[in-house]
Amino acid sequence: MQTSHTTASAAATTPLARRIVAASWKPVLFAVLMWLSAAAGEIPIPGTPVPITLQTFVVMLAGLMLPWRQAGAAVATYLAAGAVDLPVFAGGTSTLALVGPSAGFLFGFLPGVVVIALLRGKSDTSSFAAAARTAGRYLLAALVGGVVVVYAFGFIIQSALTGAPLAAVALASMGFVVGDAIKAVVASLAAAGLSKLGR
Repeated sequence: MQTSHTTASAAATTPLARRIVAASWKPVLFAVLMWLSAAAGEIPIPGTPVPITLQTFVVMLAGLMLPWRQAGAAVATYLAAGAVDLPVFAGGTSTLALVGPSAGFLFGFLPGVVVIALLRGKSDTSSFAAAARTAGRYLLAALVGGVVVVYAFGFIIQSALTGAPLAAVALASMGFVVGDAIKAVVASLAAAGLSKLGR
């Protein structure tokens, strides 16, 4: 009787373990991609202490390709890794980046990726016109979540930490905005194309 009960418990635990693994591998993958995109290098922008990296591109892809909970978990995992002193942020930094000039952008990734995932809608690649509409929705979602939301956090927190006027911070960051708008176009086309492959 005891053996039968133990076998039943093990059988019930196995599907749960599979569901946990299935739900967690994608967020972990995107968290690793965010770290790799930061480690790949950075491009300094004159007038601002925040460098250009591919992190926002990965954030956009996560929001466009994962359900909002998994997308949020990916960013939360990445931020948590930095918070426990792993060198996952740009320039190999860790905890100090969360209280430095780029902190607002890092924290903005979390609400930004959730907004992207919630706004993107369902993928429809059944025809060229449907695929174009999907890419358009994806682009709008990436721009709102990956640019507007992230930059709102970034500008406000950087202004508060540095004492610089909000307008000056925004003006100095225009190079980022243009770059991230281009990333949004590429991410939306890539995500729409990958969703078609997954059909």
